[in-house]
Amino acid sequence: MKENFVYVTDVISNVMLDIRYYSSYNFVGERIDGYKAPIAILTTIATNALKEASDYFNEKGFIIKIYDCYRPMKAVNHFVRWAEDLNDTKMKEYFYPDVNKRQLFIKGFISKRSGHSRGSTVDLTLVDMKTGKDLDMGGSFDYFGELSWPSYKGITEEQYKNRMFLQEGMKKFGFNPIKTEWWHFTLNDEPYKDIYFDFDVE
Repeated sequence: MKENFVYVTDVISNVMLDIRYYSSYNFVGERIDGYKAPIAILTTIATNALKEASDYFNEKGFIIKIYDCYRPMKAVNHFVRWAEDLNDTKMKEYFYPDVNKRQLFIKGFISKRSGHSRGSTVDLTLVDMKTGKDLDMGGSFDYFGELSWPSYKGITEEQYKNRMFLQEGMKKFGFNPIKTEWWHFTLNDEPYKDIYFDFDVE
């Protein structure tokens, strides 16, 4: 592993992991290149900030659950190859039922570069400590569509409130949300703003 990167579980003891790109349950439908273990890696500075956020959520009765952290460039390239194969739509009903695959690049769902490869971006949700269930965000991770926008109003008041709780909690500790994915956050002071890494997740 690169210098100045750490395993998130070495710093946040009670974090939960659901690394979708190590599994076949993702929009591609197979394990993604570069994911050799179901683990979470981030830059040291991002992990320390995430620990503060985790402690904050713990005090409120929630545990963070991570879907993805650092993502090697080879994984991004895998996404691009998949997006260019218009015949491969086996996971369409789960992740992009209302989007024509030809539109994935145009609409920004797939890109040839990802902030995840810079090492300070995390995809996550919250789990209720009492029930052990995911907090209801009104939509699932990696769903391609307006439903995933944090500001989307076609969900219940409670679901919207949960999204804002996650967003405001992450912003308190230096993570910036984006307009299109309620689960996606990047450290404002990320140390590698222009470097895209390609070492494996292992």
